[in-house]
Amino acid sequence: MATIGFIGLGNMGGPMARNLIKAGHKLKAFDVMKANLDAAVAAGAAAAASAAEAARDVEAIVTMLPAGEHVRDVYMGKGEVIKTATRGTLLIDCSTIDVETARAVNAAATAGGHEMLDAPVSGGTSGAEAATLTFMCGGSDAGFKRAEPILKTMGKNILHAGPAGNGQAAKICNNMILGISMIAVCEGFNLAEKLGLDAQKLFDISSKSSGQCWSMTTYCPVPGPVPTSPANRDYKPGFTAAMMLKDMKLALQAANAAGAATPLGAAAQSLYALYAAGGRGGDDFSGVIRMLAGK
Repeated sequence: MATIGFIGLGNMGGPMARNLIKAGHKLKAFDVMKANLDAAVAAGAAAAASAAEAARDVEAIVTMLPAGEHVRDVYMGKGEVIKTATRGTLLIDCSTIDVETARAVNAAATAGGHEMLDAPVSGGTSGAEAATLTFMCGGSDAGFKRAEPILKTMGKNILHAGPAGNGQAAKICNNMILGISMIAVCEGFNLAEKLGLDAQKLFDISSKSSGQCWSMTTYCPVPGPVPTSPANRDYKPGFTAAMMLKDMKLALQAANAAGAATPLGAAAQSLYALYAAGGRGGDDFSGVIRMLAGK
């Protein structure tokens, strides 16, 4: 088992760290929020006083941070992870950030003598708790092979998307598809209600027809058809509208830089922005059905 530094112990990072501990790894953990760090220590991690301390004398470092600016700061700025880590340490960033930052930090890590992967995840907090996350990894073949055993203790599907930054590219493309498809499913159910078609009947038919998609069959935005979906707990989040808005912005930023046409992505981003601006950014993103229904 490895000694791992883990930085960022929030809603996703906390359960991911616990799964590493359950698998027998030794963790040196750090988070700027004392409550998050205390929870990791209670689960068996050793507390580090800073990101740099978490990076010392470990075989690998895992980070789960809010945005690109935090990733740059932890690795290349005040956190000094690249500078502090022993040469040859494996660095795994599981944050969802912009492709440019992922590639810049990877280049700095390589120059510092480290192997690095960008490895954003899909599966939400429930997947983090259950260790069933999907990891989309960008980086070298050698780095991926080193990281795979560690990632398998936190996830079910570990996929190599190509060189540095391609993990982030896969994540933002996937989540743009998800954001758009959820809007479509919400509109379908709202139309069904107006036409007098029962939601369960639409689900029974569409889930077995060409309208079938993950937003329909796994994360249905109306109460009833899928008992585990957030719609059945008043849209308490598995994945917040604010986080979906962040990912949609990343996708549109990348599309603009690459010259890719994403008109539906732009429309979906505008709708999630309206929903979040209405004070519902902390609700699950599937709750956008209520705004679309005028509720």
